[in-house]
Amino acid sequence: MPHGRITGWATHLPEKVLTNDELAKIVDTSDEWIRERTGISTRHVDGTVTEMSTEAGRSAMAMAGVAADDIDLLLLASCTSDQQFPASASVVQHNLGLTCGAIDMNAACSGFVYGLVTAMQYIDGGLDRVLLIGSDALSPLIDWADRGTCVLFGDGAGAVVIERSAEEPSLLGWDLMSDGSAAGILYCDHGGKIVMNGQEVFRRAVLAMESAARKAMEQAAVTSDDIALVVPHQANVRIIEASFKRLGLTMDRAAMVLHRTGNTSAASIPLAMVDAIDAGRIQQGDLLLLVGFGAGMSSAAAVIRWDAPAR
Repeated sequence: MPHGRITGWATHLPEKVLTNDELAKIVDTSDEWIRERTGISTRHVDGTVTEMSTEAGRSAMAMAGVAADDIDLLLLASCTSDQQFPASASVVQHNLGLTCGAIDMNAACSGFVYGLVTAMQYIDGGLDRVLLIGSDALSPLIDWADRGTCVLFGDGAGAVVIERSAEEPSLLGWDLMSDGSAAGILYCDHGGKIVMNGQEVFRRAVLAMESAARKAMEQAAVTSDDIALVVPHQANVRIIEASFKRLGLTMDRAAMVLHRTGNTSAASIPLAMVDAIDAGRIQQGDLLLLVGFGAGMSSAAAVIRWDAPAR
């Protein structure tokens, strides 16, 4: 029985870019302060989930060479749906001309990996093609007077087409977890703005990333030495550095776009992965570790063997 693999990929970022120097004009901060504490220099803002998802999804389908009628399911990982309801997935489905089921998935910043694992289960269950999109528009939820949060977040989307066409499994191991006892350290109420206990998020995030990564690698029967590239959630460079240290990884094995995108939640892992592909950092047969954490507190990791079709 054929297995699922990624056959097309694409990203989309809003045109408007907000620099650290521009932020320093509206809140008590500086470019040096932001870069030193977060690793972020710029972020894209003023996007919407449905628009960004539509653009990324359309481009991913074009790369995979599939038509709208070929897609059996649309999974949209997002915590910032354009409306309370309907699901943004339904709007994106219509925009792309799809005739399949469409589901919003909210696991916050872990959403893309949750979606990847879920998509592979649907493929194993008999579907031929799933369009998976990670997309978030966080800029409307930012309190621009709070320098602890306004410097961190941005908007973006990344999409992949997953097809049942591989001779060997691509998903080798995974771990999905949630700790609802930590729901209060990072949240946004309906009609409100993002609230975050930064120190507690940092502490828990490092441990969550380490735990998820170790469990996924254990299930895949590999070690960190076998991993060619790690694609971490792009939240804060200090969190990534601390979790890498605990895992015995060096930062030269990280796919990073944080400096120019900020934290784009469910979009951050596909944005970093596609950037690494475009830069020639991912080769056929490479083992990738995708790992992240998010509000909830959710965490997720997946080990995949890169098995893109020849082009």
